[in-house]
Amino acid sequence: MKKIVDVIDVCKSFYIAGEEVPILKHIDLSIKKGSFTSIMGPSGSGKSTFLYLLGGLDEPTSGDIQINKKSIVKLNDKQKSNMRLKNIGFVFQFYNLVPTLNVRDNIMLPVLLDKKKAKDYEERYKELIEITGLSKRERNLPCELSGGQQQRVAIARALINDPEIILADEPIGNLDSITGKEIMELFSKLNREKGVTFIQVTHSLEASEYGDNLIKLKDGKVIK
Repeated sequence: MKKIVDVIDVCKSFYIAGEEVPILKHIDLSIKKGSFTSIMGPSGSGKSTFLYLLGGLDEPTSGDIQINKKSIVKLNDKQKSNMRLKNIGFVFQFYNLVPTLNVRDNIMLPVLLDKKKAKDYEERYKELIEITGLSKRERNLPCELSGGQQQRVAIARALINDPEIILADEPIGNLDSITGKEIMELFSKLNREKGVTFIQVTHSLEASEYGDNLIKLKDGKVIK
């Protein structure tokens, strides 16, 4: 199984009142294509910061991050935005759906932002609607859905452009245990059947066990 992500001596610091505050310290690791990786650690360990670096939403202070052997640190803002539209899907704890758009339009949003024709993605859309169990909710607004249903919309939206990698930040942190289990089983199914590489940040030991690889962070360092 070939590598899809390489993190090479990555450090990340923030500056508060002129003082440097190190968040991540000399991170070195690789993630294999088609794997399901869970990142765990106490609050303040740098988990979410690390995930945002992988998605090009933030930049490391030093070091390099490569996706398919291509450095994303060297990309400009437009190139990073294009990479996120085409190659990386995001799933967040609070869904981040557009409240005025229905289920279908929220899912198709990345296609429209990429200036592609929705009709060319109709088959993909139908497949995702069935996989996520949203076929009877296509015309509902987010406010008319449960938390679990909203997260399913977010997952379908993340997958519509057929990305290689899904980055999930506490994807079940806002859900009850039963719904959370359903979402994790859906992730696992997509990973197994579609070969999508999943990287999730989680506080939940139960959620982490759906993965086949565990990275533990503490005080900004990989400890396992």
